Amino acid sequence: MATWTPSSEDYDDVFRAQNPWHELGQVPPELAPGTRRPLAEVLWQPLLQGRELRHQIILGPRRVGKSTVMYQTVQELLTQGVPTRRLWWVRLDHPLLMDMQLGKILTSIINQARATEDSPAYVFLDELTYAPKWDLWLKTFFDERWPVRIVGTSSATAALRARGTESGVGRWTEHFLAPCLFTEFLKLRGQQIEFPCEETLALTIDVAAREHPILPSLDDYRRRFLLTGGFPELLLSGDPANDDVSELLRSQRVLRSDAIEKALYKDIPQAFSIQDPSKLERLLFILGGQFTGQLSPQAIGTDLGMTSVTVEKYLAFLERAFLVFALNNYSTSEEAVQRRGKKVYFVDGAVRSAALLRGVAPIDQPEEMGLLIENMAASHLRALAWQEGVRLYHWRQKKSEVDLVYDHPDRPVAFEISYRSKHGTRGLEDFQQRFPRFRGGCYLVKRTPQARAATVDAHGILPLDAFFLAVGRQERLAMQLRVGAALTEPTRSVDPLEFD
Repeated sequence: MATWTPSSEDYDDVFRAQNPWHELGQVPPELAPGTRRPLAEVLWQPLLQGRELRHQIILGPRRVGKSTVMYQTVQELLTQGVPTRRLWWVRLDHPLLMDMQLGKILTSIINQARATEDSPAYVFLDELTYAPKWDLWLKTFFDERWPVRIVGTSSATAALRARGTESGVGRWTEHFLAPCLFTEFLKLRGQQIEFPCEETLALTIDVAAREHPILPSLDDYRRRFLLTGGFPELLLSGDPANDDVSELLRSQRVLRSDAIEKALYKDIPQAFSIQDPSKLERLLFILGGQFTGQLSPQAIGTDLGMTSVTVEKYLAFLERAFLVFALNNYSTSEEAVQRRGKKVYFVDGAVRSAALLRGVAPIDQPEEMGLLIENMAASHLRALAWQEGVRLYHWRQKKSEVDLVYDHPDRPVAFEISYRSKHGTRGLEDFQQRFPRFRGGCYLVKRTPQARAATVDAHGILPLDAFFLAVGRQERLAMQLRVGAALTEPTRSVDPLEFD
């Protein structure tokens, strides 16, 4: 039987289908909806600057809207007057394109776009790391000044970290697109809430604790967010009138098939040639059963029949696929940081529920809700830490512990997260005594309407929702600064949280 060989017409059909604006003059609304994530509001701006530009790479878990951000960026460039012939989309996990060299693809695009240094082609590479030698090609495009400006996506940092470290230095900028934070969720639900935003998280929290901004009751919104998760497609397609059980089960079903299984059985094996992905799934299941607790690679290895080294290697794969993240134990000694135990959290609590097939347990079991609250706090701070380049830790010394340590170089803060009405504060007190630079920045975050500013002698108290609003506002500001876009609001802002 003769082997089928694709013709040039077959490739033309693929590119025609992937670039509908070449015929329509605009991006179809179903690809670029009007509701935009914050990154989509600003990413187009540096692309139009005349200076030498690094490639822009959007990283994040599946289902967070990376491709949608790129489609919305295409639409914004069209709105700004960029001709359609200079805007090209290439989905690199397409069967006909997976084995093609990027150089050949971009040479064709440059010719068709009649691109020059002054009128470059804007090329959007979806699932970039599926292309052969993608890192060397990006290096070539940058170093040889090809007339292109590239935006790419990847659902895993695995390939980026495995092969692209040297090539990426100075040549591309990575943007982390986390699941929606609570502030974004409230926008989607039409909640416009005034809340301060200062230069650093510590200052924002200090102002909030002193000024006591009046917040509406957000218990129902927070509960729905915890159960459904922060994945935009789920939030936008869900019906607020549906009961919690319906939305919870729908979320678990979608995330299980689309976010978890594709990461375990497609993304990670593609990057690292894993022969038995089921071991990754078993590890993820165990991590879900003991998350927010201290990680023991030796104990897990015994359960799975692996060495502790293999457990840590597989854990790194799960982190690079944006399913989980690990926090080291805080210390002023880097050697101690690396030696002490880690805590593992999920990128979103709903991913953990889907991985364990928890069903209605998050609703029926109060202790489950407490775990999800702590995970929500950790994932929010982790999103901010990525934008600001700050290291996030936990701390444990004998019987004393603090859940989250945000090691900002100028204004560090530490948090103990509680869902119970009463919660011990010994850990915060011991931590503040042991590490004086955190004095005035230690907070107990709990369900309470009352706030109290931290002092050098005592920890502060912050309501749960005030904490989530503070981190959400700070993350957005940090993202805008990181992208280098002009801010749409002043550093200190009490404007309503609404889409621009």
